[in-house]
Amino acid sequence: MKVSGAWIEDKATQAVCAMLTEAGYQALFVGGCVRNALLEMPVGDIDIATDARPEVVMELAHAAGLKPVPTGLEHGTITVVSGHIGHEVTTFREDVQTFGRHAVVAFASDLRTDARRRDFTMNALYAQTDGAVVDPLGGLEDLRARRVRFIEDADQRIREDYLRILRFFRFHAWYGDPEGGLDAEGLAACAGNVEGIVGLSRERVGAEMRKLLAAPDPAPSVAAMRATGVLVAVLPGSDARALPLLVHLESETNTAPDAILRLAALGGEAVAERLRLSRAEARRLDTLRGAAAETMRAAELGYRHGIAEGRAILLLRAALLENPWQVRDAEDLAKGAKAGFPVTAADLMPQYTGPALGERLHALERRWIESGFTLTRDDLL
Repeated sequence: MKVSGAWIEDKATQAVCAMLTEAGYQALFVGGCVRNALLEMPVGDIDIATDARPEVVMELAHAAGLKPVPTGLEHGTITVVSGHIGHEVTTFREDVQTFGRHAVVAFASDLRTDARRRDFTMNALYAQTDGAVVDPLGGLEDLRARRVRFIEDADQRIREDYLRILRFFRFHAWYGDPEGGLDAEGLAACAGNVEGIVGLSRERVGAEMRKLLAAPDPAPSVAAMRATGVLVAVLPGSDARALPLLVHLESETNTAPDAILRLAALGGEAVAERLRLSRAEARRLDTLRGAAAETMRAAELGYRHGIAEGRAILLLRAALLENPWQVRDAEDLAKGAKAGFPVTAADLMPQYTGPALGERLHALERRWIESGFTLTRDDLL
């Protein structure tokens, strides 16, 4: 079996491989680029595994006229920039000591040793420079079955890095068989090690949750997280019941997956702090939750928030209340988004000033909205 695509045929990428192979070293694509290519999904980052030591990779890159950047030198990773594309070139390695969040590694010389330290079998797939797939641990069978399975001992893999608990659910959301359920051994290991989540950095947890919730349908994975106690460990006070309906409503209205909107559907305590959301994300989360809890109609939502955000609020409200989507709402959102309040502060001055001016503007705007945006400037004045 071979992988193919523009990414592997790119001259810049092949140049990185050639600098290694022409010097007598191995160069194998690994991880997400191979997995996604086999699944006929978009390929993003390009990772290359090699038996060349990092200092050798640096020397070879310089000699080939490429730019090496020691982004993870202590762990054997050099980013080699070729054709403005960053390629993560990592020396074969094995974990010597693990601490649940990071590891002490030793460089290895064989592929199988490198494969055994990875998290899931579908991520331990390699491809030669011509695209020929190398499968040292049987990951191809799992990938074909859309089965996310830890390599060898699931409990040990998790204790090496507790973030793998969240990665397990995230990978199932993106690559797993939605009808097949989650791997039983993996689920049990996640449930048995849930306390390890507490020691993870909030930035790492937040990043995983965003990626999980951006999947086409994360609801089954989130339901499994709730059942194993993982969800409450990440988001105390959250409730996953509205998420499946929200995903359905998104599909019904052709709304793209929205991680922050879905996070709003889950709720929880101190979400922004626990997941280290940006200020913009935190503000949006508060806006969505607050507006969904109110009774503002679609037209006014369109006027105040625009079509896209107004629709997000209505979808969230419908999911939380377990209501269907109203087609009329889309029309009203568009109407409100196009409306422009015809009165300005200058129209009311000098008769009104200070707080009285603001109150009068607000009252006129309310009258205009309640008229269905039909009152003109003359009518209002």
